[in-house]
Amino acid sequence: MSTPDRRTLIADTAIATVAAAGLRGLTHRAVDTAAGLPAGSTSYYFRTRTALIEACYRRLAESDLADVDQDAPVLPLPQTRGGAPGDHGEGGGHGQRAARDEAAAGLASVIHRWLTTGRERQLARFELSLEAARNPELRTGLHRAGLGARARAAGILAALGAAHPERSAELLVAWTEGILYDHLAGALAATRPVPTLPELTGTVRRMLDASLAAEVPERP
Repeated sequence: MSTPDRRTLIADTAIATVAAAGLRGLTHRAVDTAAGLPAGSTSYYFRTRTALIEACYRRLAESDLADVDQDAPVLPLPQTRGGAPGDHGEGGGHGQRAARDEAAAGLASVIHRWLTTGRERQLARFELSLEAARNPELRTGLHRAGLGARARAAGILAALGAAHPERSAELLVAWTEGILYDHLAGALAATRPVPTLPELTGTVRRMLDASLAAEVPERP
């Protein structure tokens, strides 16, 4: 097994360990055992616990972005008859509405995956993120890992005609995080079913409309 493959295996196993046992269960020895690697392998590649957690941040970001790129790629901005390409109003024409519908369906598919087959990874991400709030050494790594999601959200919103996509992306990411947390770890998470894909598509369509309508001005 090559070094990059072994690093990926260790990161994936560490994420699965956190999802199953929490951060208390994340030790180098536990990862070695779960990954079926010789004792000392994890500490060889990631000497400290901080380095191991930072590897988890990078792998989580990489995996989440791969899901977004697969199901919700950035679309070309539709040209509207008699209107500017950047016209993001609801009356911007059939092409604009169809583009929003397509983007909503793609993002809803991603969120549905994260609530179902990708559930454990998202639970681990929440727990690992909280660790950065307690450990200043981890904040830079978490911040760096989070930039990719916001860049993808900004790209999608820019393709839909947002005038200030970076600022609007903050809203879209925050709402997405809220949906994930509420359904995976919120007070009612254990008592209600995961939303269906059509339900999520409708919710995401409203999120996109609101993000584009808000068009928060850039900070000076």
